[in-house]
Amino acid sequence: MPKTALITGITGQDGSYLAELLLEKNYEVYGMLRRTSSPTDWRIKHISDEINFVNGNLRDQYSLIRTLKESEPDEIYNLAAQSDVSVSWDIPLQTAQITGMGTLRILEAYREFAPGAKFYQASSSEMFGNIGEETRNENTKFRPRSPYAFSKVFAHNAAVNYRESFELDISCGIMFNHESPRRGKDFVTRKVTDAVAQIHLGKKEKLTLGNMEPERDWGYAPDYVKSMWRMLQQEKMDDYVISTGETHSVRELVETAFSVVGIDNWKEYVEQDPKYMRPADIQKLKGDYSKAKEELDWEPETEFEEMIEEMVKKDIDRHKS
Repeated sequence: MPKTALITGITGQDGSYLAELLLEKNYEVYGMLRRTSSPTDWRIKHISDEINFVNGNLRDQYSLIRTLKESEPDEIYNLAAQSDVSVSWDIPLQTAQITGMGTLRILEAYREFAPGAKFYQASSSEMFGNIGEETRNENTKFRPRSPYAFSKVFAHNAAVNYRESFELDISCGIMFNHESPRRGKDFVTRKVTDAVAQIHLGKKEKLTLGNMEPERDWGYAPDYVKSMWRMLQQEKMDDYVISTGETHSVRELVETAFSVVGIDNWKEYVEQDPKYMRPADIQKLKGDYSKAKEELDWEPETEFEEMIEEMVKKDIDRHKS
């Protein structure tokens, strides 16, 4: 009998790739959808006929209970969040309600109505903040630097507490930045690749950015969702850093993206605008995934340059059609 999985945030980047992975493994997949006034399902349209959709919202406790009762999951993947760091400064209360309190709501529903399931909580490298250490691992202290980050710390600590207090099977993946052609355009990687595609096609003249010096540990989303699944196949649940162990600056990201279309004089196409500067930014985030490699037999498969090339080419195809 196939396993059943419930994915919150199924229309997001990670949710779409995870749904594909679980369907390949013959899972019955349920996806929790939040009602919106405009379509948000472009990432999963190609597999929508294979997914059981349930209307739910992390701000509505009753809908979470109903979702769990209807899906009766063996595995729960909580990926839903307000996940844009910059936007979290504009809507800090909403971010805390969805990303922080929303996780607590689904944990409480899970504890009451599906305690036999395994639960994955999507944690974030943003929780580490500026801690003065070169590399972050599972033992590094959190020092969040944004409403998104401190909401994720709350959610992460809630998941750990429910695991330890109620002996529930909960694992947290502390994910470093991971990208793909399905990344939203409000994230810097997609903002860059989409602009480069348009500049290449003559549809845009400039790419406008904020601070270009921060360095991030950028991985490939399809690689990262494999680690989520592997965490819930373990006998003992735990927390894992998922990363590449390499960093690249925003400047390197821009240079790499322009190189895909053969533009060497990229500085002529880039301008900086102070309005895109964050009130508090993390200069460098680098992860140590050695625990995941040892215990999950997981490691990244896709190189940074390969990922950016794919993203640029997919954006060129989109703008041509």
